Amino acid sequence: MLEDKFGRRFHYLRLSITDVCNFRCDYCLPDGYACDSDRNFLSVSEIQTLVKGFAALGTSKVRITGGEPSLRKDLAEIIKNCANTPGIEHVAMTTNGYKLESNIQTWVDAGLDSLNVSIDSLDPRMFQSITGHDSLDSILTGIDKALALGVKVKVNVVLMKQYNAAEFSQFLNWVKSTPISLRFIELMQTGDNLTFFQENHVSGLPFKEQLLESGWSQLIRSKTAGPAQEFYHPDSEGRIGLIMPYSKDFCGTCNRLRVSAIGKLHLCLFAEQGLDIRASLQSADSIELQKQLSSLLSDKEATHWLQDGYTGGTKHLAMLGG
Repeated sequence: MLEDKFGRRFHYLRLSITDVCNFRCDYCLPDGYACDSDRNFLSVSEIQTLVKGFAALGTSKVRITGGEPSLRKDLAEIIKNCANTPGIEHVAMTTNGYKLESNIQTWVDAGLDSLNVSIDSLDPRMFQSITGHDSLDSILTGIDKALALGVKVKVNVVLMKQYNAAEFSQFLNWVKSTPISLRFIELMQTGDNLTFFQENHVSGLPFKEQLLESGWSQLIRSKTAGPAQEFYHPDSEGRIGLIMPYSKDFCGTCNRLRVSAIGKLHLCLFAEQGLDIRASLQSADSIELQKQLSSLLSDKEATHWLQDGYTGGTKHLAMLGG
């Protein structure tokens, strides 16, 4: 089992398969994607070795991320290989939803069982302003298709003071009749967004207080769950989650590791740098990879230090898929 010196166990791998994204979200890539690094992304065979190695060490959940993972033409093959790896029980993906409506059936047939979709506003004009794309209606249709196929759907909303914080009630009304998990994520500071962060960061704590005062109750997290504090209400089909990385002891329940699209292990989203494991992937040696992962894990720190304004080597969230 992958376990660090603080007793945290890692059941969950977040695997980026590209850092390319076709959206221009104001908090991440306001000027659009710019190629400033090696784009020799992991091959399907390297991904097979990677997932096999993690699974042998107790990892049971893989989340495929980007950039935008659907920009890779071999995405369905990657999903299928992850789903067919012994020990992997859940294959999830995080997407901006651009190809969701047209491709969800193919992804489900390949083995996808869980989906996170980024929707930062339910107002089409605000959505376009944030992302640079007029595609909200198509994304919502894609979510309906995913639900009809039995996919567990989560929707991610990055809270931003000047953009969508006032839409909280509108989102709550949506989940009354929509069986999704809607997660509000505190805006995080990265290397490229300091001014935007200072102007738009809003704490999730007042929203938590509002939920509890309105009759929502908090759920207990499972071992493979993400960092969200999740809430349910008897009158709501959907649930609400809050991801508050600036809250006390946020990192105490960390259960995931990240691998970048070029084969670097990131012990934290805000680590100073990625640790190169690609040689082990190219040799297709799962045992050697397992030894390397266990050794490198000893360097994982107790916290991300975000609360002290530290962002490490993370210029923007598209680098590792958040």
